[in-house]
Amino acid sequence: MSRAIREITEALILALIVFLVIQGSVRNFKVDGSSMLPSLKSGQFLLVNKLVYFKLDTSRLSKVIPFWDENTPSNHFAIHPPRRGEVIVFRFPRDPSKDFVKRVIGLPGEEVEVVSGIPYIDGVVLEEPYLTSHDRSRSAPVLMGDGEYFVMGDNRRSSNDSRSWGAVPEENILGKVWVVYWPFSQAEILNTASSFTKGLVPW
Repeated sequence: MSRAIREITEALILALIVFLVIQGSVRNFKVDGSSMLPSLKSGQFLLVNKLVYFKLDTSRLSKVIPFWDENTPSNHFAIHPPRRGEVIVFRFPRDPSKDFVKRVIGLPGEEVEVVSGIPYIDGVVLEEPYLTSHDRSRSAPVLMGDGEYFVMGDNRRSSNDSRSWGAVPEENILGKVWVVYWPFSQAEILNTASSFTKGLVPW
């Protein structure tokens, strides 16, 4: 094999590896509809970070990595679990062939209730600086189980979300919305806040 052919082969293999890494860590998503206005607009293209919620099987790791603590909880998140206020893409629980994009409102173990369009987390009002208006919707109190998340669209008047069909199971979550990359004039990085826990105010 000549040097030129070898270099071309190495370049192609490297490109393939980079492609596979990118495919495994991010995916693109096109917004369809108005449920996330004003944060996201219909027709925008997003990059979704799949790695941030990746779960490690720590029981297996402890068998192959000498210094790994076998007492670490199983299925530990590599970076962190979904946080309140983050915008996520997930498979619709009632039809997994469809992907939805919504914002995380309630976390596992929390009781979520919506009164006159305002979410209450364990009886405490959730402040939502990303909204421009509320609707008058109501949702009865519901307790999130392990690995369950209550999600809502930012455009509360036009969002089909957990108020109607319940929680999103952890295994349905595909990733966290990272970047709006098209149209280029609307490009921005989303989910820069580390947590929205401080948005809870006493009822």
